[in-house]
Amino acid sequence: MTMVVEAMNTQQHVETARDFLVAADREIAAGDTLQGSEKLWGAASHAVMAVASERGWAPNSHSAMKNAVARLSDEIDDPALRGEFGMAEKFHANFYHGFMEDYELAQDGEVVHRFVERVLSLL
Repeated sequence: MTMVVEAMNTQQHVETARDFLVAADREIAAGDTLQGSEKLWGAASHAVMAVASERGWAPNSHSAMKNAVARLSDEIDDPALRGEFGMAEKFHANFYHGFMEDYELAQDGEVVHRFVERVLSLL
């Protein structure tokens, strides 16, 4: 059986990013910090994929997403964007290792929320 997976379009990436933000907050509030962490990472990733896809960049790997964030950071002359993406990567690592404290989940989660909205505002 062959499965065909169609690429998501820009709007689908936007919707997924926003859905993941809501899901992340819900998961963390319910005590499932691992799933909440991965949803925050997913939200950031889909936001980057939305903007990169719109610009014709191929966001098809973690490295490509990091490069897209670097390009966006240069484009808007805001180096903080790179650090905010790094915060999202921290949540991705937390999914596997569960090392983040409650205060980090709260404070750093706000950073990822802002990152997602800032990136999506570039559409």
